[in-house]
Amino acid sequence: MGAKNYRTTNVGVFGHPIDENPTVVLQEAGFRELGLNYRYLNFDIKQGELENALNAIKVLGFRGINLTIPHKVDIIPFLDSISDAAKKIEAVNTVVIEGGKLFGENTDGKGFIQSITTDAGCSPRGAHAVILGAGGAARAIAVELILAGASQLTIVNRSKNRGQALVELLKRNCGFDSEFKIWDNTYKPPDCDFLVNATSINLYPDASKPDIHYEAIAPGTIVCDVIPNPPQTGFLTEAKKRGAVTLDGLGMLVYQGAIGFKLWTGLDAPVDVMRKALQEEFS
Repeated sequence: MGAKNYRTTNVGVFGHPIDENPTVVLQEAGFRELGLNYRYLNFDIKQGELENALNAIKVLGFRGINLTIPHKVDIIPFLDSISDAAKKIEAVNTVVIEGGKLFGENTDGKGFIQSITTDAGCSPRGAHAVILGAGGAARAIAVELILAGASQLTIVNRSKNRGQALVELLKRNCGFDSEFKIWDNTYKPPDCDFLVNATSINLYPDASKPDIHYEAIAPGTIVCDVIPNPPQTGFLTEAKKRGAVTLDGLGMLVYQGAIGFKLWTGLDAPVDVMRKALQEEFS
């Protein structure tokens, strides 16, 4: 009988705030299912502490780390290489450490694309997508929709400056002309293939929903929410009443986590097990 190895391979997430980040639930469910001696840890790292935290995990032999608010952009100067998609998004949410070198990827938009293709059975090629919000999630989703062949994008945001900044990023990095619309209480979504809430509205414990004219949603529209908790948001409930096909944020969260899982372990993630663990957590 060979000697047991009691040393874990560690990954995790840096963010602030971080206490309610549920990624640990799906990742550790995947590690257990495949019998991997990995641990996923949540670290409360404030702005300005990122460089010290990165040096620490390199010394400690971490395999990688996720980044969430406020580190997705600040991480980039510390990376040795970065994926083409992450360059276009100008943000990174997943780092792999190999031989002391840091490689950055952004899995958020990829998780979204996987959700609409696998769970809804739809291709974004040639589609018109309307995205509510212009933050990090909206940026990643917009870039990946372009890379997947979407033909028209409309960015809807309350802040004109931030919305136009995303339009300019898409033009600069992807050569893509998108449209900006101001989001006020008179906003009616146009006839489109995908309507996406990429804001944090309705994220637990917030019980509100995006302020739009839901009666304008055409039956058959694929309506998506990035919010995983609660999975059935007010946005999706209202859209379903209008005959929309709805996709919750659990799929995006699980699929983007599965991409990180593969980057760190080299193994295909047990997606069904990871999704079930999240569903049980949020029930």
